[in-house]
Amino acid sequence: MRKAFVLLCAICCAIPMMAQTVKYTAFIYTDEGLAKQIQTYSDQVRFSSGATRGEFGDLLLEASLNAAKGIGAGYVTSVVDLCVNTIASVITRNQRLKLEWEQTVNAENTFCTQIRTISGLKDFYSTTSISSPMDPSGMKFDGIGVVRKDGDDTVFYISMHIDRSKINRIVEHSKFELVLDTLIVSPTRSNLPNSKFDSVFRWEDRQNYSLELHLVVTSSWMNEITQIFRNEQLGEFTVNIPVKKDELDSNGFLRYVRKSQEAPKYQVVGNSFVVPRSYSGYLDAEGEAHPIWGTGEYQIALDIKETCSLTDKYKKDWKQNRKARKKKASEGENVLTNSWQFITSQDWDEITHSWVITVLQAPAVMMSDKLIQELKLNTVKRK
Repeated sequence: MRKAFVLLCAICCAIPMMAQTVKYTAFIYTDEGLAKQIQTYSDQVRFSSGATRGEFGDLLLEASLNAAKGIGAGYVTSVVDLCVNTIASVITRNQRLKLEWEQTVNAENTFCTQIRTISGLKDFYSTTSISSPMDPSGMKFDGIGVVRKDGDDTVFYISMHIDRSKINRIVEHSKFELVLDTLIVSPTRSNLPNSKFDSVFRWEDRQNYSLELHLVVTSSWMNEITQIFRNEQLGEFTVNIPVKKDELDSNGFLRYVRKSQEAPKYQVVGNSFVVPRSYSGYLDAEGEAHPIWGTGEYQIALDIKETCSLTDKYKKDWKQNRKARKKKASEGENVLTNSWQFITSQDWDEITHSWVITVLQAPAVMMSDKLIQELKLNTVKRK
């Protein structure tokens, strides 16, 4: 029976940049049947080759886990110093104003949400092992899902599970892969544009909406010779989802559900080693020492990046747009993109037996102790 445990909540409050509070909730899926599938395949391999389960997993301890690859959390653009005389002498004032305008609106074409664990998540496996640090038996981690609701409407949902067609990789290589099975997304209900001036995504103004998810799995453990590994990257996953207007339904949504055994429309690129079990030991009734390996502790970092570009029509009307922005600015309204600050809270929920992590995302100028207290967050700040 498949279960979905609430793991992470990311509340992205864009005040005053957005007219509404944005709330993301991420889930870590578990599946009791996954361990049985792994065990069945493992028994088949062991029967045919005479090998033991531990021989497969020990290869991980010799692998390098430091090939970390990051992803930019914000919009990056080149900076042109318009005060340099040599530049000012060759471009007109009209060109300079247009360049400044383009830099402003292009920065609005990116919105990033970051979901992070603060401390390790326990129990990648349901039970300890007396076999090996990479014993996959009892593995219950089964993927991740993220949802964002606007009132009662689900405006964004993505779900990725362990790829059941590649169970053999877990047993033979101590690696797992994810497959995207469900997607709901609407550009017009998205976080773009990232601006107070343009608060609604309009196809006549913006185009080439794209969604990118980047997931990194890390872990810390100790091996049999008491060598400690801290925050080692086990793997990463990336999925890019371009959304075209003609793919949307009458309500402006792209809805995708992968059928059983069907090849996924959107490829999740990457893989991850299973979480190593940390070494420990115990004494039996006769006082004899025996090795034991734990249930696996891990961390997750998830970046959700939305991007788009400007239409030719929007760029053509740049003078009128710039004047409107300037007027709002003169009235005391900030129409530029603010820097964002994240406040993270992590608590254990005894009722659901799950970690609940809340991330408050808001412009740094609006972040206050009062706002944090109202949301009842025990915080660790991330700038």
